[in-house]
Formats: sequence, C-alpha cells, structure tokens
Amino acid sequence: MTFRINTKLLIITGLMVIAGHAHAQIFPGYQNSHFAGIHGVSTNPASAAGTRYKWDVNIVGLDVKAGNTYVSFLKSSVFAPPDKFVRNTDYFYDTLGSGKQYAWGSIDVMMPSVLYSINTESSVAFTWRVRGMANGGGIQTSSANLLADNFPDNPKYYNKTVADKYGAGMAHGWNEFGLTYARTIRDDYNGRWKAGATLKFLSGFAAGYGVARDASVLLNNRNSVDITGEAHFGYNRELDDAGDDWRNTVSLFGNPGVALDLGIIYEWRPDNDGFGSRDSDDNANWNPDSDDFKARFGVSITDIGGISYAKADNNRDLNLDQKGFIVDLARKQRNESLNQYLTRVGSYFQEIPSKDKFYMNLPTTLNLMADYNINQRFFISTNAAIALNSFTGDDHKTYALTQLQITPRYDINMFGAYLPFQVNRFGQADAGVVLRAGPLVIGSASLFSNLIRKELNHADAFVALRVIPIHFNKGGGGWFRKKARPGIDCPPLP
Repeated sequence: MTFRINTKLLIITGLMVIAGHAHAQIFPGYQNSHFAGIHGVSTNPASAAGTRYKWDVNIVGLDVKAGNTYVSFLKSSVFAPPDKFVRNTDYFYDTLGSGKQYAWGSIDVMMPSVLYSINTESSVAFTWRVRGMANGGGIQTSSANLLADNFPDNPKYYNKTVADKYGAGMAHGWNEFGLTYARTIRDDYNGRWKAGATLKFLSGFAAGYGVARDASVLLNNRNSVDITGEAHFGYNRELDDAGDDWRNTVSLFGNPGVALDLGIIYEWRPDNDGFGSRDSDDNANWNPDSDDFKARFGVSITDIGGISYAKADNNRDLNLDQKGFIVDLARKQRNESLNQYLTRVGSYFQEIPSKDKFYMNLPTTLNLMADYNINQRFFISTNAAIALNSFTGDDHKTYALTQLQITPRYDINMFGAYLPFQVNRFGQADAGVVLRAGPLVIGSASLFSNLIRKELNHADAFVALRVIPIHFNKGGGGWFRKKARPGIDCPPLP
C-alpha cells in the first residue's frame, strides 16, 4: 500500500527515527577539556568560572547521533545505497536477541553563543541551541520480530502471542536560550571550588509520544488479531495547524517553558603555594592560573524542566481490548490525512479519559566528571552521563542515553587531540577521535570502531566553529596582544 507523507507525520517520525538522542552530552570527548570554553558550558555550567579565556565565541556547532539495538546496515550499503534495500543482504535484524530493543538519536545545533569572564573568578555566558531528540523501544525481541518480519503476512507467527509490559516512542524539538553565571566560591592552598547555573528559556516546536502498556497481540491470520492493553498517544496542536508547511511550527517564543542546569567543580591544586602561576608555556592565556590543577572533579544536573503543550483534538488514550480486530482497518488509506487517520482508528476502540494538555520533560541528566593533568599537555578524563528520567512511569519525555567515557587527550593553546572510548547501557563500545585546530573542532566518538565494523547500527559526528578566543592584556596595549611572560608573583614582605 502506498502512503502519502504529510508534514505532521514527517516531523514526528523524522524526530523519532533520524534525530531522535538521545545522547546526553554535546561534543563528546572534547566537552571536558579546559580549552572547551563556551562548548563546555552545556555539560557543566561551573566550567565557565575561572576560565583561561576573557572572551570565547561560538559561531555555529552541530552534533548529530543516532542508533538502535535491533537493525544493523551493511556499511557499504550505507555509503552506496542500492535502489532497494534487501533484508539479510543490505540490512539485518537481531532476531535472536534475548533482551529488549531500543532506538535513539539527537540533533543539537549550537547557534551563536558567547562566554565572557568578568574577572578571574566570575563569568557569564549566553548560549543558543536548537535541539531535537527522541527515544523508542522497550519491547521484547519477539514483539520486534513480529512487527518487522513481513507483518501480518508471515504464517510462522499465526496463532502465536507476543506480550510487552511497556513499549514507547517519544520525540521533541525545541529552541532554548541559556543565561549562565559561574564563579569561584572557595579558593585555598589545596584546591578551588567553582559553581555555576544556567537558566534556560524554552520554546517548543514539535512534541509527540505513543505508549503501549500491558499489551499483547495474538495474530490469528493475516487480517485478524486479538489485542489487549492500553495505548496513550498525543502530539502538540500546532502540528495540525501547520498544514503542509513545517515552518509554521517554528516560533522562537511559542509554547514557552523554563529549564535549569546546575553544576559544581572541584580542582585539586597541591602546588598552589600562594606565589601565583609559574606556567608560562602559553603566553596567550590572560588567566594563566586557570590551568594549574592536578585533578578536577565535576558534578552537574542538566535539563531540569520542560514545556507544556496543548494536545491536538484527535489525541486520546485507548483501551485496546478487542478480539478478531481486522488488521486492514489500521492501515492508513490513500489521501487520508494524519488527523483523519487517527480519528478513524481511535473510533474502533474504547476511549480512556485523559487531559487535553501534556508536559514534555527534557532529558534530565546527571553528569559526573574526573580529569587528571599528567604534565600540562597530556591529560586523561572520565565522565559518566546517567539518565534520571528513563523510567517507564512518565509518558511525556525524552531521556538521555546512559554511558561511560574515558578520554586521553593532548591539549595546547591552538591544537588538541582527543581519543574518546565509551560504552553505553546497551553494551555498545566505541572508540573515536576529536581534533581541535584553531577555531575548528571536529570529531566522532565512534569513528574508529565504525571504520572496522562491517555492519553499523549507531554513529555520531560533530563539528563546531568558534572565534579564536580573544585574549586580554592586563598591561594595556590592546585586546589581541599576548600577555608578557609572567614571572613568580611573590607576595610583599611585611
């Protein structure tokens, strides 16, 4: 059967399948560098305090991730797509998997953003991001096999029951403006404490969710199925009002919301003896004391908050209990709009009372970071991103992909090389590379591992362009001149 793709369906499924990630962190492997500047604020706002930069300006940045646990594609077919993808030749299903199956993805566009150091202790930042994120899955492999393997025309599934306690798909696209304040809150001979907060003003473009609970399916034959369970679905009303022009859903001030990022960083400075900085390898550093740590430890919670939406008129919760339901009735008809389709299918089932609004929670994430300074040029860091709202009790959310990452790096003023190694909650392990050269940052946390794989089921990449950080000359003579080589600043004698 041929389907006409309309704008609303394209936006929702596009977010779920292509954009929809969700990964927790933007610019993985690089975001914890002490050279990250404005690019580190999104992961931990405390990183803006006591930075090496007087100014740091992001021109534009793009971070994209997508993956799943069920379908893998032959790498040669991805880069040279055939006219028609053939199962077990161009793509493969994990039909023997023993666990549940998931899909995720994200797209994060960092628009022009700026960090400004008020002094060596306090900083402010403005960040502008446009984000899309989605999650899907939670169903058993047996259920995925039923739906993916020529449903409902495969006789081997006739008279067999599959059941799931929970299966869901959620997608969200929004704009956010962030205002950050960070400062050093304590400084002594052994260490330095920094704290920061980002207040984010949100506006939502598109949001949707579909959830099945306590569901079971018995396929009697190709056109008859026994169903039990409940279905909950909804999307924002603007998607119906947009018509065939997706741009009608985009508004910088529509569907307002508020969110918060909070962070704290402790820097261990065993050689902080009160005589000031003796690091003079980087003359362009207006605040040379900024990098005199031996180790750093950070904790942050990001994306606390969300956006309230009015549901479209056809959105409803349904009791799915039916025997002998005709499968063809669930097919989308030619020239049938998404609104018409959902209204018609909903009429076949008993409606469960529900609210006419929903609150879409952002992917609240706990970020843990440790960073060790080996010799002022070589460092090794580890960070964990832990999803705080991936539980099944909330239908209205996107959530982060929990993962652990270890990154050795080489960092100097105008160049950095980073080698992230990571593993996510599904056991997918990756190795990648990130390069920073002057104003350009480019990388992928899965590049090396995907180069040696024959089949791909997840990938990521990012690129960012910044203004080469502006340096401040305390002694006068202009903004772009390097600060003179510092000596040891001895305290005055009594």
